[in-house]
Amino acid sequence: MGNLRKPFLVLALLVIIIVVLVETGSGLVLGGQDASTALTAMSAVSDKVGEAHGVTQPSGRGITYLALIDAVVLYTTGLFVLSLLVPKGVQGRVQGIVTLIGSIILILIALVLLIIAFVELLVMVTLFLAAPFGTIAYLVLWGFFPVGDAAALLALLLFLKLVFAALLILAQPRFLQNKGLVALLVTTLLCTVVLAFLHGFVPVILVSIVDDLGAVIFAIVAIIWGLVLLIGSIPAIWKAIRVTGALAKS
Repeated sequence: MGNLRKPFLVLALLVIIIVVLVETGSGLVLGGQDASTALTAMSAVSDKVGEAHGVTQPSGRGITYLALIDAVVLYTTGLFVLSLLVPKGVQGRVQGIVTLIGSIILILIALVLLIIAFVELLVMVTLFLAAPFGTIAYLVLWGFFPVGDAAALLALLLFLKLVFAALLILAQPRFLQNKGLVALLVTTLLCTVVLAFLHGFVPVILVSIVDDLGAVIFAIVAIIWGLVLLIGSIPAIWKAIRVTGALAKS
């Protein structure tokens, strides 16, 4: 890469690492607050359950599942940084098999998380529609999503992702010619914006449902990108095999 500004690339790697850490740790920041007062304040519910105790805000899955997509961004950026340290020939031989293994792991993890989120989504919808007692159970478990905290966290993530994109461009403007990288950046930015939109689009008692819907979508998107990586690794592995075979014969 000619005229590559290495400090900006390293900073971009650090930023995307922070993004993934924030997303994976979002469950520790969101939720857990007491929602008993809000529950008993709802006349339609308080008449049936009386004084509510131990009702807490759910942390949600949407932001955490964004990490599945941003893990691909992190891996791609890591390859760019690795190219500064490892000889091109060595990287070419190792990259294919590492990408193959990594993509398979990503697909398996995303598939398991997809099933978990989908089942939970079905339970949520079923309970919410099973008035009155199913609806009450839904409200107790998922009815008071911390929308404000999630909005602040999503705003931070969106800012960091824009900073990451800017640092990549500052490191090498020709990154914009990499269609796969651009598509990946657009994907993660779009998913972040979509989740923020979903959180603000519906009443607070329904946010947990749309948050889980977002998690399902993100898991599917991660599986698609995992398949893209898997397919893309095959030519690299085949080339490495051919080069190794040629060296062995010589």
